Amino acid sequence: MDFLKQQGHYQDLKVYQLATCIFAITYHFAHTYLERNDRTIDQMVQAARSGKQNIAEGSVAASTSRETEIKLTNVAKASMHELRIDYEDYLLTRGLEQWDKNSDKVAVTKKFCRKHTDAKEFVEAMKQRSPETVANIAITMLHQFDVMITSLIETQKRRFLQNGGIKEEMYRARTQYKSNK
Repeated sequence: MDFLKQQGHYQDLKVYQLATCIFAITYHFAHTYLERNDRTIDQMVQAARSGKQNIAEGSVAASTSRETEIKLTNVAKASMHELRIDYEDYLLTRGLEQWDKNSDKVAVTKKFCRKHTDAKEFVEAMKQRSPETVANIAITMLHQFDVMITSLIETQKRRFLQNGGIKEEMYRARTQYKSNK
């Protein structure tokens, strides 16, 4: 029977690993650099958490609903977009520099992020940097996340178009089972 394939291997996805690093950095950033009563703390942490958790939930749900998988993956994308705006607002409202996307700093950050996926390593590295630098690193990572999650959504859409949903897979499996009897 070739239906109800168990998904849920989200931990192996580079986009999930990046989301985990973004969550860890955001938790550190929000609790270190924002005022204790600032509602933005919860908003940023929850947006980062949502980005990570919805990838996991969508991956697990894929075995019974490709539609749910695509929707949850898109929720992850939207949550991280919201988070990026929060970081950009942090820089803007404090008169801090936002790195140009073609700067050497962005290039170095991108290169580092491609090779490292340990959230603890990122948090330790952030402790040595200014809030301005941490926000810019997070923004760079969030741009990378957006490219990766968009690619994942396109892959999910292609898989749906090629294989259909669970009902179609169940019908094909049942038909094949009957013809093999």
